[in-house]
Amino acid sequence: MAKSAHNPSRKQGFLSIVLHAHLPYVRHPEHDSFFEENWLFEAITECYLPLISALDRLHNDNIDYRLTLSLSPTLITMLRDELLQTRYLRHLHKLLELAEKEVTRTRHQPEYQKLARLYRRFFRNNLEVYQNQYQCDLVAAFKKHHNAGNLELICCAATHGFLPLLNVSETAVRNQVNIGIDTFKANLGFAPSGFWLPECAYYPGLEKVLGDAGINYFFVDTHGITDASQPAQNGVYAPLDCGNGVVAFGRDPESSRQVWSSHEGYPGDFDYREYYRDIGFDLDLDTIAPYILDGKTRINTGIKYYRITGGDLPKAIYDPKNALAKARVHAQDFINKRQLQIDALGESMDRPPIIVAPYDAELFGHWWFEGPNWLEQVLRLASESSNNIHTITCSDYLNQITSHQIATPSASTWGDQGYSSYWINETNDWIYPVLHKAEAELEQLASDLQGLAVTALQTRALNQAARSILLAQASDWAFILKSGTTVEYAKKRITDHLARFNYLHDCIRKNRINERYLTALEIMDNIFPDIDFRDYNPSNGGTSSKPTRS
Repeated sequence: MAKSAHNPSRKQGFLSIVLHAHLPYVRHPEHDSFFEENWLFEAITECYLPLISALDRLHNDNIDYRLTLSLSPTLITMLRDELLQTRYLRHLHKLLELAEKEVTRTRHQPEYQKLARLYRRFFRNNLEVYQNQYQCDLVAAFKKHHNAGNLELICCAATHGFLPLLNVSETAVRNQVNIGIDTFKANLGFAPSGFWLPECAYYPGLEKVLGDAGINYFFVDTHGITDASQPAQNGVYAPLDCGNGVVAFGRDPESSRQVWSSHEGYPGDFDYREYYRDIGFDLDLDTIAPYILDGKTRINTGIKYYRITGGDLPKAIYDPKNALAKARVHAQDFINKRQLQIDALGESMDRPPIIVAPYDAELFGHWWFEGPNWLEQVLRLASESSNNIHTITCSDYLNQITSHQIATPSASTWGDQGYSSYWINETNDWIYPVLHKAEAELEQLASDLQGLAVTALQTRALNQAARSILLAQASDWAFILKSGTTVEYAKKRITDHLARFNYLHDCIRKNRINERYLTALEIMDNIFPDIDFRDYNPSNGGTSSKPTRS
């Protein structure tokens, strides 16, 4: 891309866009297909593959950009699971088959057929990228862009546990952090510098756990910085050193509002594709039956023909050219507003400001169909020298600027009302007493066995018990119970994992382990292959004596 002249009147500053990619661990080999596995398949089709394609285009055009992506350990594991890879290919072929039928069905409706052809191209391109270009390994695809120096990959807690509510036990928190980092290192081959706290949920003291694990920085919501133990001299536009060298970056509320807000945010523009209107609900049952749940329960297919439109007007047909043009307009608007921020901040700051803009990755493409294109345009525009905005990763920033104000962030999350109310309330508060009880029992078991000979079968059972607790601790289940979506599934996941733990705990205590049943549990919950139950011995400080992986 041609570079335009530098404007010396503009202040210099940094933009750090951070995408958090996470899904709960959903894998059901005991069924031929399982509805909730579609969460992963939809995210791959609508978010991860379009994002990878955008990064490939930027790379091929030699665009100098920086972007940060956190990959949760559960997502990494699912993306690399052969069973789920095979099922995703089956899912994608069914989408292609449906798109082909739509091209035929809409042959007398040229506006609709144009869109049916668009979806056919979209699914074909996804198949080419997924199967042929990256051999079904999207973790390797992201690592390619990390190795190229454009994409910083960072880590998250093992099962996205809500750490402030697990902090009844520091051992529980340390294992969420350490096992998450171990999983990242085992799959990516390097240690992450940054850490995404699940739900941006921080409590004072968590920085010590992160520092002990080798983490350099993490993110908090805006009020984590503005309500810190000392007034933040530069607001959220410079990080805070928590006192142990671990640095906290705060979310910029303006760039967040422009993308997230249901009233002011770009994704609500009337030219963009409507998410909720889908042929899975619009077509007659006989036509759509092979592509929905059990041939009778209507679900989203991803083929949507309407734009958001305005007010009470009937939904207008989607125009992809208008939508992409609007995405470019919104990308330019985003860059212009960041430059205005930087110009204003530069008058009062003793260092270049860093604007940290974190988002759920799944917003881009899944909820906001044009989102990956918008992001690509933002990164292209930011690379031009006509402005003084430079995209940067937080690691790059810390390499450039090494002295930071020392203060402790306040307890905070990026959830509703800013604290923990979304994850502990009348819908889900029953979870935590049983989680804490199970955690305490595992810690006692690991402590009781210290120094004793443990057989291979007992070790397997102990490790599987630890997996069960980790999977029950996922913040997703409490979130779902509050949001009221797939409530029964969330309840079942919690109760099933705790029942498996209780069964294993009882078998281990009585030394009556049923190897056949244990094997079945290992097949169903085959995550964290290197887990070590000894890490749950509190006297070990959350770390066993096993050698660490490089």
